[in-house]
Amino acid sequence: MSEPISPDKVSRAVRAYFLAIRAMDPDAFANTFAEDGTTFDPVGTPGITGRDGIREFLESICKNFKSVGLTEDAVFVAGNGAAVKWTGKGTSSTGREVRFEGIDVFEVNEDGKIQNLWAYWNPAEMIAQL
Repeated sequence: MSEPISPDKVSRAVRAYFLAIRAMDPDAFANTFAEDGTTFDPVGTPGITGRDGIREFLESICKNFKSVGLTEDAVFVAGNGAAVKWTGKGTSSTGREVRFEGIDVFEVNEDGKIQNLWAYWNPAEMIAQL
């Protein structure tokens, strides 16, 4: 990334990402990423590159829930990115309440889209509650 990105542009990209998750909207979620954007969710798993794969990723999560969303507890914007501490809450498709936490690290491109995302959380915690 050659040109610095404005903090406002980074904040808008991050806000759109979390709004799309809370709306359980895979299309809006995928569109927060660059066309060649990559998510490592969680870190340590193979990255998913491209909007189609990213859309399918959120669809695969949402199918287990009546409602689910992440709320930004703290957002730290620096340079072309941000780190966000978040809390996830939802109701499983069987009616069980689920709560989990994590940190996402974003790299935003010149177009205000997420180029790379590194998600630090433990899916096993969430799955055990389903």
